[in-house]
Amino acid sequence: MKFNISFPQDNAMADPGAVREFAQMVDESGFDHLTVSDHVLGANPASRPNWSGRYTVDDPFREPMVMLGFMAACTSRVRLGTSIVILPQRQTALVAKQMAEIDILSNGRAMLGVGVGWNELEFEGLNEDFHSRGRRMEEQLAVMRALWTERSTTFKGEFHTIDDAGLNTMPVQRPIPIWMGGAAPRVMKRIAQLADGWLPSSASVADFNAQYEQFKGLVQEAGRDINSIAVVPRMTLKRGAESTWSELVEGWSSTGATHLGVSTNNSDADSADEHISLARAFAENVIR
Repeated sequence: MKFNISFPQDNAMADPGAVREFAQMVDESGFDHLTVSDHVLGANPASRPNWSGRYTVDDPFREPMVMLGFMAACTSRVRLGTSIVILPQRQTALVAKQMAEIDILSNGRAMLGVGVGWNELEFEGLNEDFHSRGRRMEEQLAVMRALWTERSTTFKGEFHTIDDAGLNTMPVQRPIPIWMGGAAPRVMKRIAQLADGWLPSSASVADFNAQYEQFKGLVQEAGRDINSIAVVPRMTLKRGAESTWSELVEGWSSTGATHLGVSTNNSDADSADEHISLARAFAENVIR
């Protein structure tokens, strides 16, 4: 099993030196992927008394593409990606260009994790249609893969028109791997058909096992080999729970997952040093 870690979206990690230290610790500690999550706009709950969304204007979120470019210069081994970027609220060719640049700067270590998103407010603010986001993302994958592999692309779809044009410079990986997040039946079917990796949302091994059996059936229906798809559940690292980590990892490993994502978000770490120390402790106790 390989191990991924999420960059902590926390005010404690605002300092560029902390970002560099975290990235370099991850690079040196044996983690396979370092990922950055995505929200562009947060709602102000003061003007929305019935707001039930998880994230607000008071929750910090770093810009993932810029962060990955910075991390590419700080690291030499770990793969760098998003988990996840909300693809349908972004311009497709621009994302393809940004990821190609990250892949070049990291010497072929980029990965793009995507999802459809849930926050209609963000789509409105970015001038994209919330209600067609699933269909749009399916087309976006085809457009990006064409742009990453063809010198010049001609594409005419429902949402995109490219008339004999292409990227320069091109990525090292052709194409860059695309992982997709989600657990709704329609989303899982899309992932089974189109993705290089699956980022499920299960909170426990028991929940994941049932979900994984469903996913394997969808992959078979799509005529694909489950062994060709990265399967990446996740767990949160808690301070004071270090003695349970090996047992938890064994449980996740027994499911057949190819990777395990870990996060120090929501871990009660309240400083950059504590986030870094917690991640390093996991690497020393489990990965090594």
